[in-house]
Amino acid sequence: MLNDQTINAGKKFVTNVGLITSNGPIGQNIMSAEWTHRISSDPFLIAICLNAGNATNENILNSNEFGVNLASESQGFICSISGNYTGKEIDKIKALEKLGAEFYKAENIDAPMLKNATATFECKVIEHKKYGSHMMYIGCVVKATYSDENPIVYHSKKFWKISENIPKPNPKKLEEMEDIIEKHRK
Repeated sequence: MLNDQTINAGKKFVTNVGLITSNGPIGQNIMSAEWTHRISSDPFLIAICLNAGNATNENILNSNEFGVNLASESQGFICSISGNYTGKEIDKIKALEKLGAEFYKAENIDAPMLKNATATFECKVIEHKKYGSHMMYIGCVVKATYSDENPIVYHSKKFWKISENIPKPNPKKLEEMEDIIEKHRK
């Protein structure tokens, strides 16, 4: 059982917002998934972790495919709706279209994809397994696109903009660090 220390420590993670799109017995759906990660570059693999009882999980179990749409800074309202309602009760795609979101038909999977996302990935499931309360899907990317939009960052149950680059150490400091590293080489 989780204690308060563990729960509060878990809130310190900083993640992107993956808007996971799917189609299946529940119909076309979109959900927010902060646990969306690239896990390999070659082949390009993405892992998503979903609550085992949600609509997207049911769709993906039946279709073996999903879309990942990394939300851009202008898509906070899409993230909120996608994460706060269930596709078992609400047609979130149609509701979001009425609010101005735009979707297009994916080329290689049967799921809608989100226009103006920072990046989109059409994925075919290569593996899935339940871990605790969540189902992890590993998808092989079969098509990817990107834009110049900045992604939304998710931290402490809030959306954030990437605002300032933290520069690397100056050349003098880098040289000093390299000298110390060399003295401690095994």
